Amino acid sequence: MESFEALVNGTVYRNEENGYSVVSVQIGRSEKTVVGVMPPLHPGEQAAFEGEWVEHSKFGKQFKCTRCTPIAPTTLLGIERFLGSGAVKGVGRKTAKDIVAAFGEETLTVLSTYPERLQEIPGMGKKRWRQIAESFQAASAEREAMIFLQQYGITAALAARIGKLYGDRAREVVQTNPYRLCEDLEGVGFVTADRIAIAMGIAPDSEDRIRAALRYLLQEAAGSMGHVFLYRDDLIQRAVVLLNLEPELPERQLRAMALERDVKLSEDEEGRTQVWLPHYEAAEREVAQRLCELMAAAPHTAEMNADEAIARYERQHGVAFSPRQREAIASAVQHGVLVITGGPGTGKTTIINCILQLLSAEGEVSLCAPTGRAAKRMSEATGREAKTIHRLLEYGGEEGVFARNAQTPLETDCVIVDEASMIDLMLMRSLLRAIEPGARLLIVGDSDQLPSVGPGNVLGDILESGVVPSVRLNEIFRQAENSRIVVNAHRINHGEMPLWNEKGTDFFFERTQAPYETAQKVVSLVTQRLPRFLHLQDEDRARHIQVLAPARKGDCGVITLNFMLQQALNPPSPEKPTLTWGENVFRLGDKVIQTHNDYTLGWRRETRYGWEEGQGVFNGDVGCVTDVDTEEHTLIVHFDEDRDVVYGSAELENLELAYCLSVHKSQGSEFEAVVMPVCGGPPMLLTRNLIYTALTRARGLVMLIGREETVRQMVENDHVLRRNTDLNRRLRQAAEVYLS
Repeated sequence: MESFEALVNGTVYRNEENGYSVVSVQIGRSEKTVVGVMPPLHPGEQAAFEGEWVEHSKFGKQFKCTRCTPIAPTTLLGIERFLGSGAVKGVGRKTAKDIVAAFGEETLTVLSTYPERLQEIPGMGKKRWRQIAESFQAASAEREAMIFLQQYGITAALAARIGKLYGDRAREVVQTNPYRLCEDLEGVGFVTADRIAIAMGIAPDSEDRIRAALRYLLQEAAGSMGHVFLYRDDLIQRAVVLLNLEPELPERQLRAMALERDVKLSEDEEGRTQVWLPHYEAAEREVAQRLCELMAAAPHTAEMNADEAIARYERQHGVAFSPRQREAIASAVQHGVLVITGGPGTGKTTIINCILQLLSAEGEVSLCAPTGRAAKRMSEATGREAKTIHRLLEYGGEEGVFARNAQTPLETDCVIVDEASMIDLMLMRSLLRAIEPGARLLIVGDSDQLPSVGPGNVLGDILESGVVPSVRLNEIFRQAENSRIVVNAHRINHGEMPLWNEKGTDFFFERTQAPYETAQKVVSLVTQRLPRFLHLQDEDRARHIQVLAPARKGDCGVITLNFMLQQALNPPSPEKPTLTWGENVFRLGDKVIQTHNDYTLGWRRETRYGWEEGQGVFNGDVGCVTDVDTEEHTLIVHFDEDRDVVYGSAELENLELAYCLSVHKSQGSEFEAVVMPVCGGPPMLLTRNLIYTALTRARGLVMLIGREETVRQMVENDHVLRRNTDLNRRLRQAAEVYLS
C-alpha cells in the first residue's frame, strides 16, 4: 500500500451514482492519473491518496485509490482555483480572485469563521455574501462527513448527500442511528444503512435494525411496486431473507410496532392480515369516505333537462352523440361524481367539451390534470385554462401541503380531472380534501394504461368497486377509424397484433435484429427520415419526435439512446456552453426531464401582471435548457406552464436528458410522433399495457423498430402486477354508510 499527497488539477470523469472518479493530479513536475471511488475534488486543493500503482492496458500507469482525504488548499493560487472551481455556490473565477485579493492566506478562515467580512469586497451585497457563506459552510460540513463516512464503505456520492441533509450533525446522526438514512434520504435502502450499522457494531438482532427493516420493506413495496400494504406472512418472509434471522424476531417487533402505532394491522375479506404504514391506511380510508360524501351531496347547480341541453349543443356544434356518449353527458349533469373511461378515439374529449359548456352555464368549472403536459393538452382540447393538480390546489412548497384543503376548499362548482390513471393515492386524497360536498367531480382517464408511478390503484379500484357511477366508452368514431394508431391501440388491448406499413397510414414497423443496429436506426429516423416525412425544421425534431424505450439499460435503453440522440440532435459547439454532472452532460438547447419530486426548488414565470414565483418541480416534468452559466455553474430549464427553474450543482442530480424517455415517464404527454425500439428484454417490462400506453402517446405517427417477435410477446403478455390496495372494499363499506 502506497500513499502520497498531490495537488488536484481537475476531474476527468466522475460517476455520481457510485463516486468512481478519474482525477488528474500534480506530483512535483509530473501529472498523474488517480482512479477510484473518491469524494468530489476541485482544482487547486490538495488530497492524500492511499492505494497502489497499476498498469492499464489502454491508459497506461495509474494510481488505483482505495482511500482519499481532501486537504484544504494553502497557497493563494490553490485557494483561488478551489473557490473558482464550482465548489462554492455563487463563486465564479472572478469572484474567487476578488475574495483572495481581499483576504489572502486568511481566506478560508474568513469564510468559515467571519463570513460577514465578505461585505468588505466592493459590490458584494448582503444576499450574495450570505449565499456564499452558507454554501461554503455546507460544503465544509459535507466534506467532513464524507471523510468520516467513507471508512464505513459509503460511496462518495451518498456521503455528499448525507452531509447536505444533516449538515454539521451528519456524523452524530449516523453514529446514533444509521437506520434513519432509510427514512430521511430518498434512494437510500436498508442494505446501505445496514452495512454502516453492522460496521459500527450494531447487533444483528437489535430492535432498531429489525424495525428499520420492516418499515423499509413496506416503503419499498409502495415505491417500487405500488403496494399500499403487504400481507403479514409476506412481510415476515421478506424480513427473514433481508435480515437473515429467525421469523420470531421480526414477528415480535411487528407486534410491538402495531401496539405503538408505527404500523397499522387490519384483515381483508378472507381473514388475511394486512400490514400498513399508517399514512397509507388513513389515506385510503379518507379517499373512500370523501368520494361517498361527494356522491351523497346534491350538486350546487340548478336542475337541468339534460336531454334538451344535449340536443341544443348538437345543433349548435353540428355533432351527433352516440347513445353511450349521451349517457355519459347526462350522468355528468345528474351525479355528484362520475368516472368516464375509454381508449383513444372513443370521444372523451368531445363529450368533455359538451359537459364543460353545459355545466359552465350553471357555475364555475375547474379543469386539471396530474402533469403540466397533460394540463396543456387539456387546455388545447377545450380552449379553457387547465392547471396541474398541484397548481389548482395551490401547492405550498412542502410534500402534501396545499393551500386548498378541507378548511379552504376550491371556489368551484365542478372539477374535471383528466389522465386520472396517473393519480396516485396521496394526490387523490389531497384533491378530494379541496372539493366541497355539493360540487361535482368528473374523473376522466384510460384504465387500460399503466397505473400511477406512485402507490395505489385509484382509477382501477374506483371502477372495480362499482360504487361510483361510471361510463366506459368503447366505440371508435368514424374520424378516428382512419388512424391506425387508434385502431391498433384497441387491437392490442384485445390481444391482437397491430396492423402496420399500410400505404397512407400512420403506423409503421421496421425490422432489425441486433439491439445496437436498432439503436442506430432509431437515431437515423429521428434525425433524418422522420423530419423529412413530417416536414420538420432541425430545431423542432426533439420537440415533436419522442423516443420511448421499455427499459433504462442496454443498447436500446433510455441511457444509451439519450447519449446517442444528444450527440446527433444537439452536438458540441463553441456556441453551446455545457455543465457536467456525473455521466450527464447538459448543453444549451438540451431536452431534459426532472426525475424526482423536489418540493422546495423554486420557479418563476412571467405573466401579464408581472413575475409570479412558486416552489416545486415534479417527477416527469419535461423542459428545455435555455441558459448555461459556466461561471456560476448553473443552468436554466424552461418547463411547461412557462416555468423557469434555475439548477445549481446540488439540483442537477435530479435532472436527466429527455430525448428518450421510459414509457412510464411519458404518461400524460402527447407527441406528434413516437419512435419505440422493440428488441427484447425482461418479460416483466414487455407487457401489453406498456406498448398500449406508448403508442397512445402519439398524435400523428408511430414507428416501431426491432423484432416482430418482441411485439408479439408484448401483445400476448397481458400480465399486470396486482397491486396490494383495499380502496375497492373501503368504497363499498363507505357506500353503506353514506349512500344507503
